[in-house]
Amino acid sequence: MTAVAPTVRFHLSPPQKAVYVSPAQRRVAIAGRRGGKSFVGALCLLDDATKGPNRVCWYVAPTYRQGKDILWQRLREVIPAAYVLKRNETDLTVHLLNGSVIAIKGVDVDPDKLRGVGIDFAALDEFDQMQDGHKKIWEAIIAPSLAMGSRAGHGEGKALFITTPKGLNWAYDLYLKGQEQRDGFASWKWTTLEGGLVKPEVIDAARASHDPRLFRQEYEASFEVLEGRVYDCFDRVVNVEATLTDPGAEILVGMDFNVNPMSCVIGVQAGEELHVLDALEVPTSNTEELATELQRRYPGRRLIVCPDPSAKARRTSAAAGVTDLSILEAHGFLVDISYQTILIPDRVNAVQAMLKDGAGRRRLRVHPRASLLIRALDGQTYKPGTSLPDKTSGLDHVNDALGYLVWQRFNLLQSNRATTSTFYT
Repeated sequence: MTAVAPTVRFHLSPPQKAVYVSPAQRRVAIAGRRGGKSFVGALCLLDDATKGPNRVCWYVAPTYRQGKDILWQRLREVIPAAYVLKRNETDLTVHLLNGSVIAIKGVDVDPDKLRGVGIDFAALDEFDQMQDGHKKIWEAIIAPSLAMGSRAGHGEGKALFITTPKGLNWAYDLYLKGQEQRDGFASWKWTTLEGGLVKPEVIDAARASHDPRLFRQEYEASFEVLEGRVYDCFDRVVNVEATLTDPGAEILVGMDFNVNPMSCVIGVQAGEELHVLDALEVPTSNTEELATELQRRYPGRRLIVCPDPSAKARRTSAAAGVTDLSILEAHGFLVDISYQTILIPDRVNAVQAMLKDGAGRRRLRVHPRASLLIRALDGQTYKPGTSLPDKTSGLDHVNDALGYLVWQRFNLLQSNRATTSTFYT
C-alpha cells in the first residue's frame, strides 16, 4: 500500500505542506488557533502508517477526551475507506489492511500504561500542556517507545510536536532547536490566517475583542512572556549567555529537597556575579543520590551547598535520625544554610535583584545548558489574584533551589549574614 497524497486529495496551506513533506526525524509545528495543525497531524499519521506493513502510529493528546474530540472524526475524513480493515470506537483505533494501526492516546489517567510499546510514529498535540511535567512524558515514555520501533527493521520512529504557544516554555525550546536544525529537529510557525481555515473578518473580530498579548499568542502564534511571572526581571536575551565557562573555582550548589524531583542549580562566583552552569532534576531520588552525582561530576572540587533550611530536620530517604544536612556533611560538602525559615517573598526578591537591580545591573547569568532553570524562570507565575507562586506547574523546585543559593551567597537584602547563616563542614 502506498501513502495517500494529501497534496492531491486535500488542500494544504504552504506551512502545512512544508511540515508534511519534511523528512526530519522530529518535526515541530507551532500554529495559531484553528491554524490547521491537527489536520496536518492526521495526514502525517496516515502517511507513516502506509509506509509499510504492521506499523504502529499514535496520536497523543493531554487527555483522552481531547484526543477523541480533536482527531477521531478527522481520521474518519482523511483515511480512505478502502484502506480500513476495522475501526474500534471504544479504544479509538483504526486498523488498516496492511496491518498498521493508528491509535489515539491520552496521558491524563495513567501515562505509565503507555510504556513498553514500540511505536513508529507519534504526533503529540498540545504537547506542552500535558500533565506530569510535559517534557517527562516525552523523555520517559514516548521517546523510548519510538527508539524501540514496533518491529525489527522499522528503525527509530519519528515524531511530530504540535501546539499553540503558551509562553516561553518547552515548546519554545523545541521550536528554537528546530530553527537551528539540531538533533534531527526542524520547526515551522504560522498564524491562524496563514493556516487558511479562518476568514480574515473573523480574525479581525478576534483582534478587536482580545487583549493584544493574548491575540498575538492565540492567532499569530507568538511566544509571549506570561503575565504574572514570578521572576519578571529574567530576560532570556541578556540573562542567558552561552559563553559562560567553568573557571575551576569552588562550585556553588542550591538544593531543594522535594523527593520527586530532587532539584539543584550549579554555579560559580565571578566577582559580584553568579554564573549558573547547570541545573539538575532527578526524579524519585534522594539526597544521597544527588550528593553522589555532584561528586561524580566535580571530583576533587570544593563544593558549597546552600540547601532548603528544612535540611536540619527533614530527610528524603535515610535511616532514622539521619537528616539531609548530615548526609551532605558526610559527603564532605561545606553546607551554608539559614537557621531561619526564609519567607518566600524575600527569597523571590533576592533572586529578582540578582536578575536585574534598580540600577539595571544584571548579576545573575545562566548558561543555556541549564535549560530547566531557564524554562522555570520564564514560566512560573503567581496564582491568579494572589502573591503566592503557583506550585502546580512543577516549575517551583528548581527556582527554589536557585533562591536558597542566592539568599545565602549573593543576597543584597541581608545586612548581616552572620545572624542568619550557619556553616557546617
